[in-house]
Amino acid sequence: MTDLPAVDRAPDERTALVEMLDYYRAVMLRKAEGLTDDQLAVELPPSDLTLGGLLMHLALVEDGWFQSTFLGVELGEPWSGFDWESDPDWEFHHAHEYTRDQIVAQYTGSIARSRAVVEGTESLDETAAQKTRTGRDINLRWILVHLIEEYARHAGHADLIRESIDGTKGD
Repeated sequence: MTDLPAVDRAPDERTALVEMLDYYRAVMLRKAEGLTDDQLAVELPPSDLTLGGLLMHLALVEDGWFQSTFLGVELGEPWSGFDWESDPDWEFHHAHEYTRDQIVAQYTGSIARSRAVVEGTESLDETAAQKTRTGRDINLRWILVHLIEEYARHAGHADLIRESIDGTKGD
């Protein structure tokens, strides 16, 4: 299996946030490593989550927070071509329509776009183009912390799904 990135044990704040997020990004890729298209679509009942669906969801989360919320850019394909009101969890429910290579390309492309945003932002205090529904500012620090939380939660889901497929355990 692919090695996971090292995480500095005494970093500054920005390095800590970026490295921890990158660690979880790599964990999620590793959970899908060596699996077939069909295996990425395996559910672990009673949940309908799949590894492919989790990767598509996290790609959407990356693009949603960094591109749409932080930069204020309208999302392109595959996110713009669907009726989200009819299926708010489209990325989970339609991942099986994509190949493993397409899902991984979408996921890694979203990560690359997100990294470019973070690298191009001078301060963690910089605020997003969009505000919360209640009109409050969102800064880059909060977005990074939120993504770490999102990834950590879904890495746990991925652990269970991957173990159910082939017995693979661990990060």
